[in-house]
Amino acid sequence: MTFDQLETPVPLVDLDVMARNLDAMQAYATSHALSLRPHTKTHKSVFVGGEQMRRGAAGLTCATPHEATVMQQVTDDVLVAYPVIGHAKLERLFLLRDDVALRVQLDSAHAIDELAAAAVRHDRAVAVTVEFDAGMHRVGVPSLDDAIALARHVRANPPLEFSGIAFYPGHIREPVTSQDAALERLRHKVVEAVEAFTQAGLPPQVVSGGSTPTMWRSHEITGVTEIRPGTYVYNDRTTAEIGVCRWADCAFTVLATVVSTSVPGQAVIDAGAKALGREPIRGATGEGWGALVDRPEVTVSRMSEEHGILDLSGSDWRPQVGEQVRVVPNHVCIVTHLNDVIFGVRGGEVVTSWPVDARGRGYGQLIGV
Repeated sequence: MTFDQLETPVPLVDLDVMARNLDAMQAYATSHALSLRPHTKTHKSVFVGGEQMRRGAAGLTCATPHEATVMQQVTDDVLVAYPVIGHAKLERLFLLRDDVALRVQLDSAHAIDELAAAAVRHDRAVAVTVEFDAGMHRVGVPSLDDAIALARHVRANPPLEFSGIAFYPGHIREPVTSQDAALERLRHKVVEAVEAFTQAGLPPQVVSGGSTPTMWRSHEITGVTEIRPGTYVYNDRTTAEIGVCRWADCAFTVLATVVSTSVPGQAVIDAGAKALGREPIRGATGEGWGALVDRPEVTVSRMSEEHGILDLSGSDWRPQVGEQVRVVPNHVCIVTHLNDVIFGVRGGEVVTSWPVDARGRGYGQLIGV
């Protein structure tokens, strides 16, 4: 199948680039004796998760119980790195097969109590990592004393098992060349946390952290045993702009068609907010909602739901109506979730496809649709 046989807008993944990204990340983790537990929020795909496991990943990280129940098809070790709150989510979580090692990341006594009650109902052990705030100020316990108290609370509630501590350095989004000071502050916080837990008689077996913006420097954070990057599998305009990857490492693009050139200095494509998402670049200079993979100076400057406006002011290229373009989105994780199917390509041909298996909330599984 050639590109012109696809109904646009449609997501494409360059299979060779994706394979190179997967290989590079696994090689890095292995060379630094770090367990790689990739976050599946980026691809939500059994196929891609399987490729990560085949290369040596220790397990997979998920954001939702639905993702976890999907990813058990390719791994027997799942971490839900998100507080699982509420009866419905907990019941979904315990649908995982009994032979799947179940891990959950928590930051409150309430979450521990709910999880412990569910674990007792289902007679199932759950490994718990306590999350502390390393600077993101989103989730995670700000006080190490409070984090230690939570770990003790886990130990007091079998069949829960305290396995270690976790953090997310999502606040570090500076260009790679400007991360030194932030990484040193992070290193200090992690060392302090490990020492505090150890002195409290709770030495953490697992110290789980990592993100795509900091992934190549994870080994500099003393004490880290496991990393959970997600975006690296596809990369996007943001990761390229801050220097985490090269532009050539962006495997994911949205194929779109030029539908109008009526207004001078611009072209309209059929990929708007419902195809590209609406998230600005974070941590880097740059405007717009995406850029063309072969002409990065041409950006999607404005969007409606189904319209994307290409700004041609910085280029001498003038497309024709009907011409196809490939857009690298600002944030690929959001765009993946907008699609049912991903098409794998080599050169100018579509050679395979795979479903976005964990898209949505999975209610179809529950009601038999």
